[in-house]
Amino acid sequence: MPKPIVAIVGRPNVGKSTLFNRLVEEKLAIVSETAGTTRDRLYGEVEFAGRVFLVVDTGGLALDARADLPGTPAAMLAAVRAQAQLAMDEADAIVFVVDVEQGVTPDDFEIAHILRQTNKPVYLVVNKADNATRAQNAVEFFTLGLGEPLPISALHGVGVGDLLDKIVARLPPETSALPDDVPRFAIVGRPNVGKSSLLNAILGEERAVVSEIPGTTRDALDTELTWNKQRIVLIDTAGLRKRGHIEPGIEKYSALRALRAIQRADVALLVIDASTGIVAQDQHVAQSILAEGKGVVIVVNKWDLIEKDARTFDEFTRRVRAQLDFIAYAPVVFVSARTRQRVHQVIDRALAVREAFCLRVQTSELNELVREATRQHAPPSKGKRVLKFLYATQVEGSPPTFVFFVNDKRLVHFTYERFLENQIRARWGFEGAPLKLIFRNRRD
Repeated sequence: MPKPIVAIVGRPNVGKSTLFNRLVEEKLAIVSETAGTTRDRLYGEVEFAGRVFLVVDTGGLALDARADLPGTPAAMLAAVRAQAQLAMDEADAIVFVVDVEQGVTPDDFEIAHILRQTNKPVYLVVNKADNATRAQNAVEFFTLGLGEPLPISALHGVGVGDLLDKIVARLPPETSALPDDVPRFAIVGRPNVGKSSLLNAILGEERAVVSEIPGTTRDALDTELTWNKQRIVLIDTAGLRKRGHIEPGIEKYSALRALRAIQRADVALLVIDASTGIVAQDQHVAQSILAEGKGVVIVVNKWDLIEKDARTFDEFTRRVRAQLDFIAYAPVVFVSARTRQRVHQVIDRALAVREAFCLRVQTSELNELVREATRQHAPPSKGKRVLKFLYATQVEGSPPTFVFFVNDKRLVHFTYERFLENQIRARWGFEGAPLKLIFRNRRD
């Protein structure tokens, strides 16, 4: 399921980025005494009390440019406000940060008014309350009409645990509107590779807006359909780009939705533009799919635009395999969404990948393979110590996960791990599915 989102909002220079860094336990956001340092949104992951959620650090809501950010262009302020509004729209909960040193300001009242209209859980956080007097002064923020203020010090971590307790208690439950056995396929890729056109070609009707303008699709759209008597869901997403190339505003908002779509999909359909070939952005999207542990089908679109001879197909396939070697297990389908050439193969391969993703290997057969593999290729050693395999089993997990009990896991070299993975794939396929191999000492 997609991770819930918590947006941090407030005026400039109240400590939003400091709180963000405290929550993600990493200095991802730039912290400065200069108001307006954070202009884009920044995303991080928080794990607390068994729940995982995303937290979004937004630029300051400077409703009055002259008062808050003198000299800052009005257009820039408008863009920052737009980003914060988008983050609030997408969020499941909102943390409103105010400054106890400055007290209640007119902008705080304006922001509170905006937040009351969201109908979402709002946590009023009074920052910089790093002593008893300041904590007591937090009561003046009751006037904002957002309930009880929570005094904290983001810099020193005071009260942050209480805030997390409140957030986790009201996060949406981990449920799904569809049964777990309904396959979900996310159509992902960089902007303007033909994702919406592919969706329309699969559906045989114009169900998604198609445009030559990169970034037309801003939301992740779910379309349910029946494919060969099987119920499936297609998720069309906005184009993903590398972090440094994501434009402020709508596109960054769309990238987050695309990542959430990958999270709740079983298989990602990675769309590549045949006319441009593999570029760095394609590799970044593929890495996002791998990081989420999802199945993948590489869909080479616009194949009709390529001049071909007898070697074109094989040469292009080799280039794809070489440049996306970290997902070499992914099947490759060459299609034209415009002419609908081989489009039907996309869903057929995605269903096959999902079946491989769910494949369970019998423990006896797995251990037989390990014995054969070690006879074929002797395990690594260090000095007099030789790696010995005692037992292997596939455990519950996503992606397919195999645990190997050994005498000393420190002896496992990554090349031997790759060898074992190749042996498993040669025996059982797992086409399109990432595999996770875990090595444990017998006393672990």
